[in-house]
Amino acid sequence: MSISTLKPENSPPKPIYDNLEHLSNPFSLKQFDVPDQIQGAGYSIDYEYGWKFIYSYNGSNPTFNAYRREIERLLQWTWLIRRESILNLKRHDIEEFIRFCQKPPQAWIGTKNVSRFVSREGLRKTNKNWRPFVVSSTKVDRKHGISPNPKKYALSQPGIRALFSVLSSFFNFLIQEEITESNPVILIRQKSKFLQKRNTKTPVRRISNLQWEFVLETAEILADDNPRHERTLFIMNCLYGMYLRISELVADERSIPQMGDFRKDMDGNWWLHVVGKGNKSRIVTVSDEMLTSLKRFRRSLDLPALPTADESSPLVPKNLGNGPVTSTRQIRTIVQNCFDLAFQRMRDEGFDNDANELEAATVHWLRHTGISEDVKVRPREHVRDDAGHASMHTTDRYIDSDLKERHSSGRSKKMR
Repeated sequence: MSISTLKPENSPPKPIYDNLEHLSNPFSLKQFDVPDQIQGAGYSIDYEYGWKFIYSYNGSNPTFNAYRREIERLLQWTWLIRRESILNLKRHDIEEFIRFCQKPPQAWIGTKNVSRFVSREGLRKTNKNWRPFVVSSTKVDRKHGISPNPKKYALSQPGIRALFSVLSSFFNFLIQEEITESNPVILIRQKSKFLQKRNTKTPVRRISNLQWEFVLETAEILADDNPRHERTLFIMNCLYGMYLRISELVADERSIPQMGDFRKDMDGNWWLHVVGKGNKSRIVTVSDEMLTSLKRFRRSLDLPALPTADESSPLVPKNLGNGPVTSTRQIRTIVQNCFDLAFQRMRDEGFDNDANELEAATVHWLRHTGISEDVKVRPREHVRDDAGHASMHTTDRYIDSDLKERHSSGRSKKMR
């Protein structure tokens, strides 16, 4: 279908760039075969340099995916809605694009994340179910079978900030490549009409101490009843006790977490060596209780109590077969199962309100909870380094982060 026959407001656009494993290095290509949707439209330069820009972030799949998402939306809007090249965009065009992203056409909004391309008969074909925008639903809604509604799509403030950041980087890249002479994004003086200023801290999403006690106890019960759940208990302790991200537990293109990543220094202190967000390495303090958890897990695997520095066995092994867990989705499923069982135990014991709050919790809340608890008793800079925060400003978000405790302390305040 040629670009001129599309009805852009009523027809979903096709994806442009495939996943990294199916994407060639554009800097080594001498010729670019543009997609059918833009053939003859004169947008080959847009296509080539959009490809080169996102491919520059091939060191991290999450970063690549985030940049690809924003660049694809820009190209699709420019080609299909504006019918021109990105090289002609001015400041007011970028403002119009941002408004478009805040309220895209219904045909451009999906209700679930699907792959951009699918393999058929050895060829990569566009997935007709893919959409550039996806409406999200809460975890509680999904659990109760409430379907997401495209009419309720909203671009969040973090999403708008990311959009500004990626677009500005893209046009700076085009300037460096001598494709264009100006960056229309930095010319937008009144970003405040899109970006809200926060005068108060955004509350950190975490679970309460009571909820964590039920969750941990649930994981221990599971492990006592079935040895395969020793892995569940170890994962829960890693996420809370060392505030790891789930991506730091699984093997991917950045790293393959191994038992040998637990190492003892010359003073006899144990550390976990981690490759985290932004492909940055750090070491995380291993507490005495976390070391006890590690020993218990290793005994369940018939391994010596403590690892050696050269041990290559997976940090989180598969339950069936050999090798490490490679899917963050699998970790999420393990944690969610533990949350669900803890939720039911809380309901059974009469803690209905606390149980309902736990129902909304996600895996990342365990990291938040661990940091929030530690920042009360440990030096901030120590917590910052263990968490891998880029600045103290991020760590400071966790100080007085529990609004429930804050309100409780002020509830009995006297006026006389």
